[in-house]
Amino acid sequence: QLQASGGGLMQTGGSLRLSCTASLSTFSSYGLGWYRQAPGKQREMVAAITSDGSTNYVGSVKGRFTISRDNAKNTVYLQMNSLKPEDTAVYFCKLSNGRYAYWGQGTLVTVSS
Repeated sequence: QLQASGGGLMQTGGSLRLSCTASLSTFSSYGLGWYRQAPGKQREMVAAITSDGSTNYVGSVKGRFTISRDNAKNTVYLQMNSLKPEDTAVYFCKLSNGRYAYWGQGTLVTVSS
């Protein structure tokens, strides 16, 4: 089970931190990712972090968002800075290991102009 939190309403230029905690004993062996889906658009990968800590970002958030993980807390974070209205979406976390994939429920982020 994945529990995401941290979404909300923020003004342009503000910051939010999303968290996603998993009830999974092998959490450290999973790759983790944050995805988002804006109204009328397809879900897209925003950021990902491998089990060894390598990260990857979609171009539109590079330099503004940071993904991190705390294996001791079974939690993945997405620090979002310099938010823009186009960041408005439902954000989802995902755990995967190539064999299994688990999605968390979405958390809504709304950025007002």
